[in-house]
Amino acid sequence: MGVVNAAPAASGGPTPFQISQIKSNLLRSASHSWELGTATQTLLEYDWAPLSVFSTDAIPPPNPLPSNLNAKNVWDITNRVMSQRDPNSPTLMQDGSAGDPASLGVAIALGYLTDSTSRRRSYGPAAQAQVYFLLNKVPRAPDGAISHRTEDVQLWSDSVYMVPPFLAYYGAVTKSRTVLNEAYTQIKLYRTHLLDVQKGVWRHVAEGQWHDDGLWATGNGWAAMGMLRVHQTISRSSFSQKMIREQGDLTLWARQILTGMIPYQQSNGAFCNYLDRPDTFIDSSSTALFAAAVYRLAAITPDTSKNLLPAAEKARRWVTSDLDNYGWLKNVVNPNSFGEKGSESPEGQAFVLMMEAAYRDLQAGGFQ
Repeated sequence: MGVVNAAPAASGGPTPFQISQIKSNLLRSASHSWELGTATQTLLEYDWAPLSVFSTDAIPPPNPLPSNLNAKNVWDITNRVMSQRDPNSPTLMQDGSAGDPASLGVAIALGYLTDSTSRRRSYGPAAQAQVYFLLNKVPRAPDGAISHRTEDVQLWSDSVYMVPPFLAYYGAVTKSRTVLNEAYTQIKLYRTHLLDVQKGVWRHVAEGQWHDDGLWATGNGWAAMGMLRVHQTISRSSFSQKMIREQGDLTLWARQILTGMIPYQQSNGAFCNYLDRPDTFIDSSSTALFAAAVYRLAAITPDTSKNLLPAAEKARRWVTSDLDNYGWLKNVVNPNSFGEKGSESPEGQAFVLMMEAAYRDLQAGGFQ
């Protein structure tokens, strides 16, 4: 199966023209490591579904790729990143974060695995260096949780989307159960630090010189979707039958977050920037990410997740209604300042595409 860009299977989502606007805005605006990394994963999910972790195909994919799976828009991003990268850099990008550059890792590893020319020569060492940096150079909390920052041991909910999915993918393709298990372990450790047990959702930032104990909506979406990406990677790896318990934990933990978010959903379907603070602004980016995660979870565990779907449908309708005439989400958090409202959000654009890819796949029976 090749590029997948069909219109949504039912009413309530963006039109094909809006999707093209959303994608164009994403590609023009993404610049930070986490934005580019999220863009690559989103494009794999929306345009090249068989290459995404949300697929039924085994990892790794075939080499070389068939012509109908050329993933050109993904390689456009990774080639640009690699052309600007110092070959001696320990990370895929330098941006001050220990965790965010790893979000590019799945696409970089995929490029290495599916190409025999320039990508293979440069991408493989870069992916290997990023793994080594995460496992051996980044500061850790006393229990072993890998810091999201380099200057201090600080744990952000965002990191669950950035780091464990890459470690899991790298472990799967190198057939290293140690690295694959580290992805699961990092999520388990982060959950220990960040879960608000009574509310079932996560705080944003723990440890380090300052905290954000607020229930940041996007952070909860990052965490849930990161768990599901790791789940899918394990399930498609050669260790799938040996890691049944870990897969069950990941879906359970993701469902806990998504279920915990629902009581905070506004009547219009949206979430506020901080879930339990209606005085904060409406944030459509986290709303789209919530819907995307629910649809993915429903495909993995349909019997236990179907009760979440009405909330996802409300969220999807809100997100669609909040697109302007140029395909931008109007109510979004500032990607560079999580407590402030922004004007244009590359990650918000990606989340809409994630939502639509997940919705489309669920309607088609689960995964491409």
